[in-house]
Amino acid sequence: MPTADDKYDLITRRLQEVLGGDTIKAILAEGKNPKCYWGTAPTGRPHIGYFVPLTKIADFLRADVEMKVLLADVHAFLDNMKAPLDLVAHRMSYYRYVLLAVFTSLGIPTDKLQFVEGSSFQLSKEYNLDNYKLCATVTEHDAKKAGAEVVKQVDSPLLSALLYPGLQALDEEYLGVDFQFGGVDQRKIFTYAELYLPRLGYKKRAHLMNAMVPGLAGGKMSASDPDSKIDFLDTPEVVKRKIKKAFCEEGNVTDNGLLSFVEAVLIPISQLWLDQARLKEVAEDRIQRPFIAAGAPEGSVFSIERDEKFGGSLHYSTYDALKEDFANKTIHPKDVKTAVANAINRLLEPIRAMYENDQEWQRVTQLAYPDPSAKTEKKKKVKVYHPPPPGKGKPSQQQQGDVVPSEQPAAQEAQPSAIATET
Repeated sequence: MPTADDKYDLITRRLQEVLGGDTIKAILAEGKNPKCYWGTAPTGRPHIGYFVPLTKIADFLRADVEMKVLLADVHAFLDNMKAPLDLVAHRMSYYRYVLLAVFTSLGIPTDKLQFVEGSSFQLSKEYNLDNYKLCATVTEHDAKKAGAEVVKQVDSPLLSALLYPGLQALDEEYLGVDFQFGGVDQRKIFTYAELYLPRLGYKKRAHLMNAMVPGLAGGKMSASDPDSKIDFLDTPEVVKRKIKKAFCEEGNVTDNGLLSFVEAVLIPISQLWLDQARLKEVAEDRIQRPFIAAGAPEGSVFSIERDEKFGGSLHYSTYDALKEDFANKTIHPKDVKTAVANAINRLLEPIRAMYENDQEWQRVTQLAYPDPSAKTEKKKKVKVYHPPPPGKGKPSQQQQGDVVPSEQPAAQEAQPSAIATET
């Protein structure tokens, strides 16, 4: 039975920053389960960068945290109008399918996981009244500063960009959580919430932040840049091609998206699977092998497989040891790319299988992200005849005295319509 300290260590491990950790400790000390929310705006297609927060959420669930995933449809609409509301609704369904598939593939129980749609409470009278109160309290400078890292910055910003941080702060109260989790790029919104929620009479929440993972070409991994990320449904061939093109300079460990992914995703998942087997958290037939080669020594969490003529395979029990070997050029970038591509394809294989066997998920995908190159059939315009005014236009045959033969007797009874009216 894990202690309160064990649970706190599990909740906070591998995070870049924790604000208000004492709040979580106090809840655990009382024998209660903390409540958390993580929000995502359903705009672009989710990519494997989402493995970073989802792997951390797996830790929360294992520590008995009551987890809420906010599908922030109103936020998605407000963020520079990236998508109309009807399209956002389909994207919420797509995100739900993907996130559940990821947790299932990792062997994480989701009985303490709840999906909440933002519009289910953000359009209420009480929520909007609090939003107006917040608008009457917050300066334009603070609102703009809070959203600088999250809301798309343009030359002529919309008013909606200033509302975004306030809504995210209010979500903490209306979702009834003890802490919010997000990327370190959310820090300014988190401190904004800590400052302004108490001014509305609400308690200050704790905030936990994970590091951001660079994209394959360097810089932040983005759902709107297909070259910087790998989609959850990319084929093995596409994954290998994208990894092959990824920036991975020999000896460079400071700007290296692949090494960052190993640190933030692959090694934590390896450790998760090892813990599941050791603690018997999953059935024996569902135990998954970590990303290590056959014959790896006990305690290994990641392997670089190489031919014997190149020195043979290397096995690592920590990321720091891998990082040191790469910095010393003991490992070639090609070896890292091969290992990462193989590991990612192992992660994505069960997710792709779930998608291929679920016709409803496939239908939702087409609605959420329609193919921009697909040609839509143009509806043929129906010509409507408008008779000319009296005295103008060509006279009809009847007017000319011609007789139009009738195909049926005039007194014949009309046939019933083929379309029946239900009563």
